[in-house]
Amino acid sequence: MFLRHVAIFSLIALLAGCSGLGTRESVEGQGNPAQWQQHKNQLASIDGWQIEGKVGVRAPKDSGSGTLFWLQRQDYYDIRLSGPLGRGAARLTGRPGQVSLEVANQGRYEASSPEALLEEQIGWKLPVSHLVWWVRGLPAPDSKSRLSLNGDSRLATLEQDGWQVEYLSYVQQNGYWLPERIKLHGTDLDVTLVIKDWQPRKLGQ
Repeated sequence: MFLRHVAIFSLIALLAGCSGLGTRESVEGQGNPAQWQQHKNQLASIDGWQIEGKVGVRAPKDSGSGTLFWLQRQDYYDIRLSGPLGRGAARLTGRPGQVSLEVANQGRYEASSPEALLEEQIGWKLPVSHLVWWVRGLPAPDSKSRLSLNGDSRLATLEQDGWQVEYLSYVQQNGYWLPERIKLHGTDLDVTLVIKDWQPRKLGQ
């Protein structure tokens, strides 16, 4: 009798947990949800990386392309853009609550969030805090998302907080399948990321 009650309570807890996940993440597409969960857990173990590539930006008043360098170490980031929109170099560094933006020939600015800085100084409404997750091929965990999986049980598309993210190709690096080409579609901004060099770092390394 005791074991039966334990089993029933365990099942209720499991269903409650699944229900909680379902309200945050709606999964569709060709892939296998169990394989997606395994892939997601593996990617979540990455807490740092170094990325080099290209970025293309299309905004209502400007468009252009440039090079991208992104260093991430847990909650610290150093993102450098060279040449986008003819503005020269820009460097965004910070951690939660403390962010700075340096723009060539314009100066250095500070704010409490990267989103506020980019919108104030460059005019981009870009969800940088979500990009930390999206660039790994993961939905951000703090808001609802709608996912479509490809045949390999990795993200094909992601809809979250008014953005649509397309994952056009992946590359295998150090045992991880990571996004290689990503397109982000926002209300007033389209961004294309092409990652030429992925150097992921796992927790504790």
